[in-house]
Amino acid sequence: MTVDIRVRHTEESDYDAIISVLNEWWGGRQMAAMLPRLFFKHFSETSFLAEIDDKKVGFLIGFFSATFDSEAYIHFAGVHPDHRKRGIGRFLYHHFFDVSRKDGRSIIRCVTSPVNKNSIAFHRSMGFQLEPSTEDSSNIPIHRNYDGPGEDRVLFFKRL
Repeated sequence: MTVDIRVRHTEESDYDAIISVLNEWWGGRQMAAMLPRLFFKHFSETSFLAEIDDKKVGFLIGFFSATFDSEAYIHFAGVHPDHRKRGIGRFLYHHFFDVSRKDGRSIIRCVTSPVNKNSIAFHRSMGFQLEPSTEDSSNIPIHRNYDGPGEDRVLFFKRL
């Protein structure tokens, strides 16, 4: 990364700024409903905001599993379109990996939509493995109706 990036915990007050640009960052896809304020309020210790010169350029919303002591989950992550391909996403993911390791977590999980080819490629490049499924498309396992009717997902895991 060639710029100075500041990473800090998210705060509930960051929510409005992020949600106001979320759909734009996803090229017009309607994503805002997938990121309620509660993540900024209740998971701030495991969620991070990346800033360059006080401008919000990326975020990662994650949490530690309450059910599986060895697992952590990345719920949502995004990088401003003008700042992609600069290592910000990787930086945020590695930061989350470090925090997870310190808490004794050894498995990171996340999901994405099958239409998000960039996300699939990113996660694979970060060493995530694909969770097998009985269905696949272009050699990508698809978990049908994972997030409700018609909401198919690709599931990932990474061992730290």
